[in-house]
Amino acid sequence: MELFPRELYLNKIRSFYHDEEIIKVITGVRRCGKSSLMQTIANELTAGGVKPEQIVYLDLDERQYRRVTTADALEALIDAHDTHAEHQYLFIDEIQNVRDFEPVINGFRTDGGWSIFITGSNSYLLSGELVTKLTGRYIEFEMFPLSFEEYEKMKAFYGISIDPNPLAELNQYILSGGFPKTLQYHELSEKQRYVQSIVYEIFEKDIRHRMKIRDRETFEIVRKYLIANFGATTNISNICNVLRSQGISITRETATRYVQILVNAKILYECPRFDIKSKKSLKNEKKYYLSDLGFFYADNTDNRINYGPVLENIVYIYAKSHDNQISIGRIGKLECDFIVRGTSMDYAYIQVAYTIFQSKETEDREFRSLESIRDNYPKYVLTTDFLLQHRNGIIHANLLDFIKAGKSFC
Repeated sequence: MELFPRELYLNKIRSFYHDEEIIKVITGVRRCGKSSLMQTIANELTAGGVKPEQIVYLDLDERQYRRVTTADALEALIDAHDTHAEHQYLFIDEIQNVRDFEPVINGFRTDGGWSIFITGSNSYLLSGELVTKLTGRYIEFEMFPLSFEEYEKMKAFYGISIDPNPLAELNQYILSGGFPKTLQYHELSEKQRYVQSIVYEIFEKDIRHRMKIRDRETFEIVRKYLIANFGATTNISNICNVLRSQGISITRETATRYVQILVNAKILYECPRFDIKSKKSLKNEKKYYLSDLGFFYADNTDNRINYGPVLENIVYIYAKSHDNQISIGRIGKLECDFIVRGTSMDYAYIQVAYTIFQSKETEDREFRSLESIRDNYPKYVLTTDFLLQHRNGIIHANLLDFIKAGKSFC
């Protein structure tokens, strides 16, 4: 089957295709499309004139490679595929299956003649180790499940019908999530069952064996609590209090470890709060957003949509996928949903709401915090409204149109 090209990520990587000095590391939550992205890169290389024998592609999850778990076994496998061509391209999928793989990969890099691409499922197994063992010799490209823009484009690419009502299509996207394989299923129950299998796979492959979770029941309570309360301000004390109310004793250290495991597995993303007036981070006040909304709806039988946190989550992941740094803004007693910093160090301020036209009070609430910010960086109110308001230089934009156009905040 022809692969849907994830242009957002291909555009980031293309200039490094032939770079033999830098290892290209593609990370992201399981099943977000990393393997397909690597296959697309390999296809683009052959379409550009690279001979098939110059490409070595190893999926370490394949049964034939199940015994490749040591550095020596990995080195022998790569050597067995070495054609000794002048320039070769090495793709390794699920590299974290191999213990202490870093010296082997770095050895092939220093030998020269290899452009290397690797994938892994979470930042603990990759970035944390690579920082110490391969500092300055790799670039991490983080992938996410499909954005709403990619979701519609992928459906069109495979000839899947798109609801002419954009809000109805948005609801389908929210409830089913953005994992690419969900598009192969017709029923919502099938899509959500598939997402449940991803949660199980992450726990079995990325967490249980490697992180030595002794009390699975307590870990599951923490996981479900954080997923159920995505987009809400929380802290470790809240988590401990919830567990104690259920008769479960847990230390702050254990709760902190469980949260970090979920962040490292890229199920959750931590969004800190920043005080705009004092220019300081507020360490104990954070929100957590999901790498994919499907994690919430696969866990809950109630398919009603609370658009406040849902639309925030969509905007948060969209901004992250465009390489922005994001925090929550506080201005005195007011709050700005997001402060976004772009790669050029410019800023933007964002408020997110389903609509501003419920009442004058609703409109004032969404605009007031932005109006109190006294600098000249762009300020946005993003809603699902198609009628747009003009007020004090603040950009009121339709969220769907903004994302589908692939626009940048700053």
